[in-house]
Amino acid sequence: MALSLPAHPDPLTERIHAGGLLHELAHGLGGPFHYLLPERFDANLAAFRDALADAGVDGRVYYAKKANKASVFVERCATADAGVDVASLGELRDALGHGVRGEDLVVTGPAKSEHLLRVAVRQGALIAVDALDELERLLALGVGRPARILLRRHPPAQPRSRFGLDDPQLHRALDRCAGAGEAVRMEGFSFHLSGYAIQPRADLAGELVELCLKARASGLRADRISIGGGFPVDYVAAEAWDAFLADQGPRHYHGGKSFAVGDFYPYHSPVAGADALRAILAARPGGAGTSLAERLRQAGVTLLLEPGRALLDGAGSSVFRVQGVKDRTGYGIVTVDGTSLSLSEQWFDSEYLPEPQLLPARTGGTATGPFPACVGGASCLDSDLLTWRKVPFPARPRVGDLLVYPNTAGYQMDSNESPFHELPLPPKVVIDHPDGTGPPRWRLDR
Repeated sequence: MALSLPAHPDPLTERIHAGGLLHELAHGLGGPFHYLLPERFDANLAAFRDALADAGVDGRVYYAKKANKASVFVERCATADAGVDVASLGELRDALGHGVRGEDLVVTGPAKSEHLLRVAVRQGALIAVDALDELERLLALGVGRPARILLRRHPPAQPRSRFGLDDPQLHRALDRCAGAGEAVRMEGFSFHLSGYAIQPRADLAGELVELCLKARASGLRADRISIGGGFPVDYVAAEAWDAFLADQGPRHYHGGKSFAVGDFYPYHSPVAGADALRAILAARPGGAGTSLAERLRQAGVTLLLEPGRALLDGAGSSVFRVQGVKDRTGYGIVTVDGTSLSLSEQWFDSEYLPEPQLLPARTGGTATGPFPACVGGASCLDSDLLTWRKVPFPARPRVGDLLVYPNTAGYQMDSNESPFHELPLPPKVVIDHPDGTGPPRWRLDR
């Protein structure tokens, strides 16, 4: 019993897979690796900017660096004059070191260290202040230049969120900023909202616009808001996704494992990426009155975005080499030369559902036909499975074949990677200009 859930067809990756490049890289690198397609990042960034321009909204896109540690995407931001969202001193240093200007950084995350705050202020970065004590620590730094800040709003519709300032705290923070003089430049508000729904983001963004107008009455600048990320990615076709959700159950997984449907990422989204931004801008906050785009224009408020996964849609995949295949009743277990630590969804009690593509090392010698199999890692942990689901492979995999997990650049590649068993971390290979006019060129990510 096997359920198929293939990713959307992708002509670019199909051209890469059709040649021998991936097999050569697997041989030369001696283990699993991730390949990156920076041109896709460029296209996604351009699509978000187009959505802002088409709506007549002044805005700025910040790439959420936590979604992938590769340097090439930060370099693309520097080249394209885009911003970068960082949440640690290491991320801030890396962004600066790859050419991003300090004023093009936004520093997010809770309870930031004094060192991070000090460097951020010195570099002129925008800082999302998450708590009153953080604001006090900023004001006490005495760096000699104003701290550029946003005040992060606690989302009323998500009262269990640990992020942001509630109403009384927000009022106190505004009063503190108004009395701080040149020590702080309060540029607006931000929020962190879980989930991917359109209307709640528009609703809270509309509230932040009103907060900007009220803050200006106290002499504060308050001319921008950040709505963070949460722009969904559409990985699979609607029909396949609906059929999967309707039928999936323990019989489809190794060991009878069960997953709660609500714990899966929504791998199909009818409105995704930059189109989700268009929908947010077109929505009416509170369900009435003018659109969010019109309210931003009328108030003279700049919209800041911090997408991660959506900027990385289609920008990379993960490649593993088959080390062995064993049989169980009715299905097989394929073991690859890496671990599920390099495919992060499995470590959140969930499953990365777009299924891997089998790239045979040679032709012939094996009967074709569906071969259902789960995919295990090379570690000694019984729970180390890259894919618990019994995937219907087109033929029985053989040692030396490759499994390519599609579209893994967003949050999958390196969120939880570890050199467990002294296995090296899979390197990242940048593939440049795979435009069909010549052989693809590759280099290791710096």
